[in-house]
Amino acid sequence: MLREKRSEKMIIDEVLKKPYWHEMETAFVTGRSVFTLRNDRSQRRGFPYHRIGRRGILYKRDEVIAEIESRKISFG
Repeated sequence: MLREKRSEKMIIDEVLKKPYWHEMETAFVTGRSVFTLRNDRSQRRGFPYHRIGRRGILYKRDEVIAEIESRKISFG
C-alpha cells in the first residue's frame, strides 16, 4: 500500500509541473470525473479550457487553480 501511495504522489507531482492538462489529468487532480468535465463544457460552465483541433481539450493549470480558489468558502 505504501508503494501505491508513493507512485500516486509521483504522478501528481509530475502532472502539477505541466502548464497544460488533458481532461484525464484535470479529472485526476480535481477529483471530478471526465464525464463531469465534459458535461460542464457542454453546459458552458466549469473550468476554462482550450480547444486544440476538433477534439483536443486542454486546461491551463493556472486557470483551473484560479477557478478553484475563486470558489473558496471561508468562515471568519
